[in-house]
Amino acid sequence: MEYTEIVTQQGTLRGAVVNGARVWKGIPYARPPVGDLRFRAPQPAEAWEGVRDALAFGPICPQPAPPETSLFGSNAVEMSEDCLHLNVWAPEPAGSALPVMVWIHGGAFVSGASSLPLYDGTQLALRGDCVVVSLNYRLGALGFLHVSPLGEGFDSNTGLLDQVCALEWVRANIAAFGGDPDAVTLFGESAGAMSIAALLAMPAARGLFHRAVLQSGAAQSMPAAQAESISAGFLRRLGVDGGNLERLKTLGAEELLAAAAQMGSEAESAGVTLPFQPAVEPGTLPVEPLQAVAEGSAAGIPLIVGTNRDEGVFFFHDESQVMAPEALIDTLRAMTGQEDVTEWLKEYPPTLAGQADMMTDLYFWRSALAFAEAQSRHAPVWMYRFDWTLPGHPFFGAAMHAVEIPFVFGNLVLLPRMGVRLEPVMQNLSDAMREAWQGFAKAGDPSTGALPWAPYAEDGRTTMVFGMTAVPENDPQREKRERIFGAAL
Repeated sequence: MEYTEIVTQQGTLRGAVVNGARVWKGIPYARPPVGDLRFRAPQPAEAWEGVRDALAFGPICPQPAPPETSLFGSNAVEMSEDCLHLNVWAPEPAGSALPVMVWIHGGAFVSGASSLPLYDGTQLALRGDCVVVSLNYRLGALGFLHVSPLGEGFDSNTGLLDQVCALEWVRANIAAFGGDPDAVTLFGESAGAMSIAALLAMPAARGLFHRAVLQSGAAQSMPAAQAESISAGFLRRLGVDGGNLERLKTLGAEELLAAAAQMGSEAESAGVTLPFQPAVEPGTLPVEPLQAVAEGSAAGIPLIVGTNRDEGVFFFHDESQVMAPEALIDTLRAMTGQEDVTEWLKEYPPTLAGQADMMTDLYFWRSALAFAEAQSRHAPVWMYRFDWTLPGHPFFGAAMHAVEIPFVFGNLVLLPRMGVRLEPVMQNLSDAMREAWQGFAKAGDPSTGALPWAPYAEDGRTTMVFGMTAVPENDPQREKRERIFGAAL
């Protein structure tokens, strides 16, 4: 194996040249958030002497384990609260002042890791001549339990603060890897995109990145009162109260996971989709992300925002998931904010397909449109929709949540293990998406010579539709958009 060394502000790292790219894995960007640092804002990583190996991914945050046969299998790396590590891919030979792309993984704020093969940055680094960074952050209760009201010694939104700390590391160190700290683009999917929406609103993140891509996720946060209610229920399950708060620092991670699993079931029955998510609170996220962006918190930061055509199929795919009519009515009331949902039931009947469409339209599409509209007043925004499918395939038979990720990363080589035969049209689509994302990272505009792409604006609502080919459409599904969202979106 050919090794490569780099000097960071913390010390020297030994990476490797793998498949033509220089790679450093498992780089600590913060001190282990354990003991007294559990439920606290991250502290910068300590320096080391000598040469530190960066040849293997670091541990992932404690979480429920996904099936190893899925796209989201995790390479069997260990789980540990000492999880605040990041990874860097860079071209070989080394470049200088290259655009930087920082990936924030999804997983409903309770699962996921930067070490998934799906997120390997080799193709982006080599074919796009850029530096790619991926990072772990705290998940579930460890990252998103609203505990700042408990007093000194407890911080909320620590998962978001981890991301800020990683971006500070990037600003301080990425030039040593050939990257330009003044050309940092965030891109993320699902909870990763929702994290980016929060970062666009967070005072602590200002100036740390310059462009962003939100894939299948936009503004998502919980009001402080609701977040406190979730936190109180979680603490009761652990037997923690005002007289023994120190137990929160000493309980085993498995006890936290068990309590979180129980809270998840309770939250779903109460109509809370994500019991662990960013909380609006003064110290970290003072204003709800959509409102903050509408008011100019991210002025000057161009965005790409998009969704997949059949997002909801990922979440509703088995007949056993069909809601009782009363449950569907409650869900529609929560999603629409309206007491009378008679008209909504005509759009989303109590069937599996109706529920999937409800999730696609009301949770993903509407949020993306609202976020694009809000930011388009302050910076250019480009909109997309991913439509590609492989008819008959159990996963890729619909353009569901997450299926665009291997196309963006150029990692189609992973798909045969899921029974997909690679075809030239798939590689062409992947190239078009990758080149658009990387053109955006380089110049702030995803248009390429082969793919002209106009910004999203109310008069045209240009949306790039990535199907068997990439084609711009003006206001796709206009009648449906106006019928269910009104002309304002």
